Amino acid sequence: MNTPSEPDDENEPPLEPGGSADSVSDASADENGLFDAGGKVDRDAINRLHEEREDDDAPVSVRFELSRDLKKRLDRYLVDRIPFMSRTALQRLIDEESVTVNGRQPKASTRLRLGDVVEAVLPPPPSNHIPPEPIPLDVLHEDADLIVINKHPDIIVHPARAMKSGTIVNALSWRFQNESSGGLSSVGEEFARPGIVHRLDRFTTGAMVAAKSDTAHWRLGHQFQNRTVGKRYLAVVHGTMKTMTDMVDLPIGRHPRIFDRYAVRFDDFGKSAQTIYRVREIFDGYTLVELELLTGRTHQIRVHLAHLGHPIAGDDYYGGSRLTRSMVVTKGEDDPDRLPDEPLLARQALHAALLEFDHPIEGDRRSFTAPLWPDMKELISLLRKHRHRRVANVPGCRVEMETAE
Repeated sequence: MNTPSEPDDENEPPLEPGGSADSVSDASADENGLFDAGGKVDRDAINRLHEEREDDDAPVSVRFELSRDLKKRLDRYLVDRIPFMSRTALQRLIDEESVTVNGRQPKASTRLRLGDVVEAVLPPPPSNHIPPEPIPLDVLHEDADLIVINKHPDIIVHPARAMKSGTIVNALSWRFQNESSGGLSSVGEEFARPGIVHRLDRFTTGAMVAAKSDTAHWRLGHQFQNRTVGKRYLAVVHGTMKTMTDMVDLPIGRHPRIFDRYAVRFDDFGKSAQTIYRVREIFDGYTLVELELLTGRTHQIRVHLAHLGHPIAGDDYYGGSRLTRSMVVTKGEDDPDRLPDEPLLARQALHAALLEFDHPIEGDRRSFTAPLWPDMKELISLLRKHRHRRVANVPGCRVEMETAE
């Protein structure tokens, strides 16, 4: 329940219909409708945007520019602008350096004046209780403050829209009650998606960390926000890539015509997105690449690779083809080892192979490699067996294939 704001030292002018006592100038507000007619942050819009950013580590942020000299405490001002969060929760956002005033770290008591620019990174709004469910998890590491899993395919991370069960959060809740100790961070109890610091697409596999303590949650979230987390992905793409390594620096935004998809956009709705790819192995018709994210836009890897003309194998959302064994295995009709024409990969061949961060309590750097799931492992194995193969020794690769396989 939200805590009512305390009386202000000075009264704020009443909001005018269709406007606010200050202006909202976040570019995403125009596209995503984050603010209501009174200039307050819309809870449903924030919730929707968080739900849609399946693999997006980029924070959801809002920006206000004061057009009046309010002389008002920052925490009380934010309570008025973000009504679904309590003052205590907003003070914690400020303490965790998720709020800036004129680009600097403020205190909750900082007084706001004419021309001040306030920016805040917002977690998801509260949601309903999430029941525990006995869903198997592949655990790479667990301690008192966090858990790292190798996410399997065809599972979403947290309840969203019509998917209220069968998620990673349901599985984690059950594990902590029945197989290990602790629980999901209480940050999630107030903000929803308990313990979830970052996410992967439903059909993307690989390393993912969740927080078991509040302190771990905030500190891990801060690392993701500041881009100090190391993330490397493996993907099998269509075609033979000619350039062994490059940085794709192309802005990404919502697709202008197709709902729930994204595209390279050079207009005001495109946001900076940078991906470094490094070729690991080249096959006839396919390439295995390692990818490093410098930003975390929704579907970033998938959109960038498709734009290059090398969509991810199996990614029919962005131009890839669903694969059967006969598409990969090039054998003659009379070959006794000919494999049946049955599905080989029913999802995009994308795997979060490496996750690296500073332990939020111990402080040391931790690195976790998630082994490939059987479907993608079999795809790579068949390519190596039946296609001409060349290994590319590109500097800067981090994923140890022996460990990943």
